[in-house]
Amino acid sequence: VQLQAFGGGLVQPGGSLRLSCATSEFNLHGYNIAWFRQAPGKEREGVACFSSRPGDTDYLDSVKGRFTIFWDRAKNTAYLQMNSLEAEDTAVYYCGRRHWRGFYYCTLEAKDYGAWGQGTLVTVSS
Repeated sequence: VQLQAFGGGLVQPGGSLRLSCATSEFNLHGYNIAWFRQAPGKEREGVACFSSRPGDTDYLDSVKGRFTIFWDRAKNTAYLQMNSLEAEDTAVYYCGRRHWRGFYYCTLEAKDYGAWGQGTLVTVSS
C-alpha cells in the first residue's frame, strides 16, 4: 500500500506550489494523513497533518500561516498548498498514512505513519 506524492518543481522564493497525495488502493477517510519532508543530510520532519476529527490539523511551526493541508473526499486526494515559499522549504516531500484507521488526533511523528511512496522534489531557488 502506497501513497503517491506529486506536484513538486522549481519555484522562486515567495512563490507557491500545490502538492497532491493520492492512492487508488484505499479510502483516505478515517486515516490520519500527513505531509513530511526530507532535505539532504537531514531527518524526515513532519510538516502538516489532518485527521477525521473535524477541524483537526497540525503544522510545523516554520510553515504555520504559509502552508495549508486539506483533502478532497470525492477525489480521494490530500493536498498541501504551499505559499510564500522559502529556500529552507527545499526538500523531497512525502505523504504518509497513519498505521491504523481510527478517530485519533493527528501527529507529526514519522514513526506513526507508513504507506510511503516516492516523494516529490520541491526546490525553492532564484
